[in-house]
Amino acid sequence: MFTGSMVALVTPMSADGTIDWQALETLIEWQIQQGTDAIVSVGTTGESATLSHDEHKAVIRFSVECVNKRVPVIAGAGANATKEAIDLTFSAYQGGCDATLQVVPYYNKPPQSGLYRHFSQIAQSVPLPLLLYNVPGRTSCDLLPETVVELAKIKNIVGIKEASTYERLEILRQHFPRPSNFSILCGEDGISARAVCSGLIDGVISVTANIAPKQMHDLIDKGLKGDESACLALNQSIATLHEAMFTQTNPMPVKWALQRMGKIDNGIRLPLVELDEEHQSIVEKALQQAKIL
Repeated sequence: MFTGSMVALVTPMSADGTIDWQALETLIEWQIQQGTDAIVSVGTTGESATLSHDEHKAVIRFSVECVNKRVPVIAGAGANATKEAIDLTFSAYQGGCDATLQVVPYYNKPPQSGLYRHFSQIAQSVPLPLLLYNVPGRTSCDLLPETVVELAKIKNIVGIKEASTYERLEILRQHFPRPSNFSILCGEDGISARAVCSGLIDGVISVTANIAPKQMHDLIDKGLKGDESACLALNQSIATLHEAMFTQTNPMPVKWALQRMGKIDNGIRLPLVELDEEHQSIVEKALQQAKIL
């Protein structure tokens, strides 16, 4: 079962947009030292949409090697074409990943029957644990709880990253009451503390964890252990970070924050660009309030 604070890790790049492998290794080491419970490689925050297939696979393999089994590595391997997702998933399996994260197909807006067949074919094609990833704000397609219930009957579909609403997390927990081997992971940092204290989630796949890994780990850990006051207090200390990380399109703010912290260069792939100046002051203030700068 996947649980705890899992970082949706950025893919560091040099100013010319090439992958900065040394910075990636350094980030992974720092994340593990700070207590992060799993590394999510090449998800949305890792700029999966603008990496080539070869780069995508190479980043995942490199991450697995760097982690060296100290924590799980979950590979972003989703696509809006089922064959492409199977290819990426098989590569992650060969590379030694512990699971894959499979985003709802984007742009083509399949019906629920198509979503069921898409995810079931991936799961049946590659013997690797699969986490569903529902983020309708990006995909324009919503994976409904009823479809999740049917998909969970497939042995190696083991959980979901739900990046929508608190109410959806409530519905999912009703379908998967504890104790359950099906992991419900929050994909929205801003509601993760409330959700974990309410027993709705088993962990979070976090953008904020890129810049505040220990705080996110401790927050989720306290919540899972039932220490609501400590969890909420920790969340209050970084609440402005949650908001600041989405002041513009992810991962523009988090990459700027990591650059400001001296951990990465300013590379990002078009059509995304460096954070606008007016938003830089928002992120700067949030970093200061969280005592990161």
